[in-house]
Amino acid sequence: MANIEERVETLIKDKVQELGYNLYDVQYVKEGQNYYLRIFIEKPNGNIDLNDCEKVNDGINDLLDKADYIKEQYFLEVSSTGVEKVLRKDEHLKQNIDNEVQINLFKPIEVPDGKSTKKCKEVIGVLNDFDSNEITIMLEQDLLVKIDRKNISLIKTVFDWDSLKD
Repeated sequence: MANIEERVETLIKDKVQELGYNLYDVQYVKEGQNYYLRIFIEKPNGNIDLNDCEKVNDGINDLLDKADYIKEQYFLEVSSTGVEKVLRKDEHLKQNIDNEVQINLFKPIEVPDGKSTKKCKEVIGVLNDFDSNEITIMLEQDLLVKIDRKNISLIKTVFDWDSLKD
């Protein structure tokens, strides 16, 4: 499936930019019996609305049909990245160094908790560094934690929902 994602990204990237948007990510997934091709877009001023999604959908539909990369029937979904962006690529990680992230894990790891440690399957901290094997985050206690990338099921930015209360 990754190969389809890369091919679709290469195919539509210029068209999405021509329409005034940035192509953030492409995901091709099977959920239940259905396949979905998800296109995530951004624009410089930030707010993506339904009209933007429709414009990109209409702009790339013919390209996808002509290329015919996907043989199965699928649903095309074009949407914004959302306020909590999923970080799937090194480029996404690089853009979010020094930002707060949530990392979900396949297997729990030992995480420092004051003077002891606790087992966690979810770790929240500031993205400090990364390489091909590990992600390093800074916890509130100014402790660095290295996490094996093979153990990561999801990394996403963390939005401060409390900031909306004011």
